[in-house]
Amino acid sequence: MTAVCNRILSSIFWCLILFGVETAWGQDGQSEETGYYQLDSGDLIQITVFGQADLSLRRRLPETGIIHYPFLGDIQVAGLTARQLEAQIYQGLKDGYLVAPSVSVSIEDYRPFFIDGEVKRPGGYPFQPGLTVDKAAALAGGYTERASRSDIQILRNQQKQPQRFDASPTDKVLAGDIVTVKQRFF
Repeated sequence: MTAVCNRILSSIFWCLILFGVETAWGQDGQSEETGYYQLDSGDLIQITVFGQADLSLRRRLPETGIIHYPFLGDIQVAGLTARQLEAQIYQGLKDGYLVAPSVSVSIEDYRPFFIDGEVKRPGGYPFQPGLTVDKAAALAGGYTERASRSDIQILRNQQKQPQRFDASPTDKVLAGDIVTVKQRFF
């Protein structure tokens, strides 16, 4: 009976992961909910396997986006969501190591975003979910007197390809973005 229940729960779990993630992703691969945030180099993650201290670890993702995990070896983490990584570790540990592992992946520190140009303190700042260009500028001390609010560009890596696009003060800023506020002419 227990084995049947475990198989049913496992099937439901995988359906929720696969179908939930596919429908919730935005065009840029991220949404406001951290459950759909794609991990990449610079993110600090905590992997916890309850009752298994030797399988719990805290890592800042390297440039390669690969971490070494006990029993499972190298895991390509970049591009996965925390939920997808949980599912991958759960399945790997369940296949021959633990009967019913309880895995949790959390993001302790997001990779930074960068803002330059006509802001008072250009530089890198910690990403926060729900961040907009205006909020990013506020973190950087605000706009300068010469800042153009209509000539803003964002450089964003999408599927490892840098793309530059025009932005408005209300547009979303994602982790790893480079926001450039241009100077206005008058």
